[in-house]
Amino acid sequence: MRSPEPRPVAVLVDAYTTGNHLPPAFAKLGVDVVHVQSSPELMTSMRLPDLTAYRAVVPYGTPAETAARLAEFAPICVVAGQEPGVPLADELSELLALPGNGTAQSVARRDKYEMIEALRRAGVRCAEQFKSDDAEELVAWAEHRGSYPVVVKPMSSAASDGVAICNGPEEVRKAAEAVLGTVNIFHERNDEVLIQSFLQGEEYMVDFVSYGGERHACGIWQYHKRLKGTHRIYDRDSITPPDSGPGPAIIAYMHEALDALGIQYGPTHAEVIVTPEGPTLVEVGARLSGGLLPDFHDICLGGNQADVTALAYARPQEFLDRYAGGTYRKLTHATWILAATDLDGMVESIDADVVAEIEALPTVHTFVPKLAPGKRIRPTVDLYTATFAVHLCDASAEAVERDYARIQELKDRVYRLRDDAGAAA
Repeated sequence: MRSPEPRPVAVLVDAYTTGNHLPPAFAKLGVDVVHVQSSPELMTSMRLPDLTAYRAVVPYGTPAETAARLAEFAPICVVAGQEPGVPLADELSELLALPGNGTAQSVARRDKYEMIEALRRAGVRCAEQFKSDDAEELVAWAEHRGSYPVVVKPMSSAASDGVAICNGPEEVRKAAEAVLGTVNIFHERNDEVLIQSFLQGEEYMVDFVSYGGERHACGIWQYHKRLKGTHRIYDRDSITPPDSGPGPAIIAYMHEALDALGIQYGPTHAEVIVTPEGPTLVEVGARLSGGLLPDFHDICLGGNQADVTALAYARPQEFLDRYAGGTYRKLTHATWILAATDLDGMVESIDADVVAEIEALPTVHTFVPKLAPGKRIRPTVDLYTATFAVHLCDASAEAVERDYARIQELKDRVYRLRDDAGAAA
C-alpha cells in the first residue's frame, strides 16, 4: 500500500493576534502550518499564537538558518501573521523562491516615513511629512509649514500607539518627547518620530488579498472616532458598500498604493482618509486586519480575509477564478464597538450581570472583554486601551443603533474596580 501524500505546508511568521485565524483557514484546505518568530522571545504585548495548531515551531535564527530549516518542509508559502513578521516573511519567501513581495521594498512596508515616500515617488497622493530624533526639529518643521493640526506618531507601530493630533508647537513638542526613547508594542525602540500633515476627512479601514498582483477587496469599514485631547479615540465602525459612495474611489486608490509599495501577494490592512482631494493613505500593513473576526465577517461581507488569504496561497487558480478583481458584499448592517473609558484603577472583577445583559441584546454577535481581574484599567488613548469589543449585526439599522446606545450606557459597569482600601467599588 502506498503511503499517503504528505500534506502541503504554509509558513506563518509572527502569527500574533488575528494571525491566529490563519492556521484554521489553511487547515480547511488540507494545509499544515509551521510557525516562525522574528524575535528571540515571544512578544507578550500582543495575543500570543496558539502553537498547538502548528505541525512544527522553528526556533529563532538568522534568515539563512531559518530558510534551511524550513526547506525540509517544502513549504508552499511564507505569510506574515503580524506586523513585526513582514520583513522576515519577505526575506524567507525570497530565499525559498516562493511567491512573495521580495525584499526590495520591505522597509517601506514597515517604516511609516518610507511608506509615504514610496507613494510620493510613484506619484500617488500622500501626506506631507518629516522625521527627526529631535523634538525641536519637529516643532520647527510644523512652525515653518505654518498650518495646524499636524499628526505626530512613531515610525513603526500599530493600533494608534503613540499617535497624537497637535494644534500648536507645545503639543508637538510634548507628543514627540512622549514617543522618543520609548519602546513600541512590537518591542522596537522609537529613536525617531514622524510628523505629518493632518488629513481632513472621514477615515476608512480597507482590507485586501493579493496574488500575483491580482486583488480582492475583502472589506471597507468607516471608522467613527472622537477627539480626546490630542488623541482620536476609536468608537465604532460600519460597513461601506463597495459599489457606491466612496467605495469605488477607495478601491481604485488602494490598487495604486499597493503597487507603489510592491505588494503583489498576501493580505493587507490599510487606513485611508477620504480628503477633499480624494482618498489618501494613512498607513498599510502587509498582514491581516486587526479587526478580523472570520464568522462575523462571513455574515456581514460574504467571506473573510483569513480564508481568502489561505485560498490564494493554497489554490491560486481557484482564488483567481473566484475572487480576483472582485469585492465583498454588504449583506447586513453591522458595527464593531471598541469601548472607551475615563476610568483609572485596578479591576476587582467583571460584573457577570452586566455582561449577560450586553450579550442578550438582539444584535450582539460577540462580546470580548480586554481586561481581567487584577489588571489596570486606564483612560482610553488608543486601541490597546479600549476596555472591550462588541460586534453587532442585524438586518435593521435601527436595531443596531438601539443596541449600540444601550452598550454605551453600560460600558463603565462591565468592570468592578477596587477602592483605595482594596474593597470592590
